[in-house]
Amino acid sequence: MTKNFKNLTEREILALAITLEEEDGRIYGEFAQGLMHSYPATAKMLAEMQAEESGHRASLIDLYRSRFGEHIPLIRRQDVKGFVSRPAVWLVRPIGPKAVRSAIESMEGETRRFYQFAMAHTTDVSTRKLLGDLAEAEAKHTAAAGTIEKEHLTPDAREGEAVAQRRVFVLQFVQPGLAGLMDGSVSTLAPVFAAAFATKSSWDAFLVGLAASIGAGISMAFAEALSDDGAITGRGNPVVRGLVTGVMTTAGGIGHTLPYLIPNFNTATEIAVGVVSIELAAISWIRHHYMETPLVRAALQVVLGGVLVFLTGILIGKS
Repeated sequence: MTKNFKNLTEREILALAITLEEEDGRIYGEFAQGLMHSYPATAKMLAEMQAEESGHRASLIDLYRSRFGEHIPLIRRQDVKGFVSRPAVWLVRPIGPKAVRSAIESMEGETRRFYQFAMAHTTDVSTRKLLGDLAEAEAKHTAAAGTIEKEHLTPDAREGEAVAQRRVFVLQFVQPGLAGLMDGSVSTLAPVFAAAFATKSSWDAFLVGLAASIGAGISMAFAEALSDDGAITGRGNPVVRGLVTGVMTTAGGIGHTLPYLIPNFNTATEIAVGVVSIELAAISWIRHHYMETPLVRAALQVVLGGVLVFLTGILIGKS
């Protein structure tokens, strides 16, 4: 059962404002805690914003006591119509600074509009003054955050956060995706080309490649998702990692399988070999760019392994 904002009494409006300030302060605290290790400069900024929200709440409580006494009724945002339901992004671990700043902008805007609307529904001079001051404070919050950002997020701090963010991206997406792409591209070479040269049939080779790619994708997805929960390693949500690995594994195998939709066996095989070359080159570049493996070494490792598997498939298919 929710209540229309226009039907709230001044006592209830103040009680709701107290709840909002407490909730926003605790959210800032959760954000600060979540960013403390990887983004200490941003965490410090959020801790200061949490302290500011605590000051707002204390002012509201003092005003409430002077007007209505000690008991503050429990009125939450979900009890009043018109408030936007906020996704609990602060519960996600790990969380990045961009998501935090986006959530803060939404929080500040909604709270500011609440104070402006509340002023129009109160008659007490002291209450209207405090609500107006708080609305102005929320309006300046973004600017204040910018000032704090300039103070604490120095070029060195920004560079450190960018490095940390890149490391998280590599752990959670690049590594599982690369593992899947390598497995899908290399492990399916032997069955696809063995079937192709054994049957001389494009359609048969396509069916084998499709089955091998999808099967490998499912297997790799489960293997990655069950490998660890990411809590200690920082590799993120296991379901997301599993999906990334599974999709990339399937994509790696499908790449050189699709050419066999071409009825002409020789043409299909020539295109498939070209696709394999592109796949191996892409894997080498990703390893060099994200995993900091020397390009020559990455190319030798990937190409050598791919060629050996490729030749194995051809030899088995022709035997």
